[in-house]
Amino acid sequence: MNYDFKYHLSRRGFLAAATGLAVYASLRPVVASVDERSIKVAPSQARLTGQDGPATAVWTYNGALPGPALRLRQGQPVRITVENGLDEDTTVHWHGIRLPNAMDGVPGLTQSPIKPGESFVYEFTPPDAGTFWYHPHADSLVQLGRGLAGPLIVDEREPVAVDRDLLWLLQDWRLTKDRQIAGGFGSMMDASMSGRVGNMVTINGQAPKDQSVRAGERVRFRLANASLARMMALRFEGHRPVVLAIDGQPCEPHEPEGGRLVLAPAMRIDVAIDMQGDPGSGHDVIDDFYDGLAYRLTTLAYDKPPPLRAHPLQAPLALPRNPLPAPDLPNAVRQEIVLQGGMMGGGKLAGVGGMMGMSGMMGMTMPGMNGAAAWAINGMSMTGDGHAGMAPQFTLERGATCHLTMRNETAWWHPMHVHGFSLSVLSRNGSPVPHRQWQDTALLAPKDVIECAFVADNPGDWMLHCHVADHQMSGLMTVFRVT
Repeated sequence: MNYDFKYHLSRRGFLAAATGLAVYASLRPVVASVDERSIKVAPSQARLTGQDGPATAVWTYNGALPGPALRLRQGQPVRITVENGLDEDTTVHWHGIRLPNAMDGVPGLTQSPIKPGESFVYEFTPPDAGTFWYHPHADSLVQLGRGLAGPLIVDEREPVAVDRDLLWLLQDWRLTKDRQIAGGFGSMMDASMSGRVGNMVTINGQAPKDQSVRAGERVRFRLANASLARMMALRFEGHRPVVLAIDGQPCEPHEPEGGRLVLAPAMRIDVAIDMQGDPGSGHDVIDDFYDGLAYRLTTLAYDKPPPLRAHPLQAPLALPRNPLPAPDLPNAVRQEIVLQGGMMGGGKLAGVGGMMGMSGMMGMTMPGMNGAAAWAINGMSMTGDGHAGMAPQFTLERGATCHLTMRNETAWWHPMHVHGFSLSVLSRNGSPVPHRQWQDTALLAPKDVIECAFVADNPGDWMLHCHVADHQMSGLMTVFRVT
């Protein structure tokens, strides 16, 4: 599956088109037509290694791996009917979309799960343009691990000056020798350490092939990590990617530190690359997140025709900002969450009200053993995917600014995802975070402290959890309430 959205705009053509669109938009009436979509969740098969390779039993949306690319328009209502063809409950979470709480897809907390053979209609209006994705929030570890993930793109109101728009949805698989998905979901070792890291990475549902590019073109790459646990750090050798957006939210264009694009599970990064390689040349894209385990993800293979243009495109790189409310930091309500537990984490974990508890490393049981909790937030472990009656960690009045500190006291990495909001990331370990970054998934390295802020303008009970699926399922999850 090739998610290649072509634009091929010259600078003059782009400016003329933008002017024409602006005039047209000023004349036409506002139409709030509803974009109707449908998705069926069901078992299927995929040839992860190519059409000549063995078939792997997977779970899919509309029979495609990954699921169909839902391309929506900013500010246009959408109605998506999801039919469950599995033999177990499911839901769909529209990851990163600021939507009504009832549409958030958390079973028990925001909706009843979709039973086998039944359907649920999700209705929302995407307020933000950007790169998002969708996935289940029921039996998350297994359903994500069997392939249920799909890209969701909300287009900017005006065209962006690039020649091509490429999406790479990255998934990590743990496969047996015969290319079937390995069992053993939720093992103690995975739960209490780095999670279920696999042995094969795919781009858009297939083993990576060379990516064809042309000298002189500007490409927008939308990079999305839909893995259960694998962290990634991508280097585009011989090129200088410029970060345009993180988790769907535009930032000040900048080159990443050390040239590495760090993508934890659930994160997205949009970059622009001016292809300045020689026609016929090849340049590797390397993932070197894990020490000593670097590998070639793919190769940028330049076509032989002469460059599309002699000099890089001069159109500005900055994307239009989304309508995020600005935090009122001087009057902010301060909250803190502390991540605890895991192998080598020490300490004690507690649980009440149907939430599973456990002793720490020095206690009677090992973290994650026999389904027990391995992690905690502020000493409390919520396990699974969500359920009715989860007590909120804290409550915010609607419209208040929350200054949230996240403190990682564990020995492991955690991409912490907040539902319903984007976070203005203020500082990391006491140092200001540059480039005006907003994220819905903030990656905390071991012992990291991140300060962020958001306006609590979206009422409801909202999840906040680690997006390493094993960690979420074994206790690294909480809820906050906006009244």
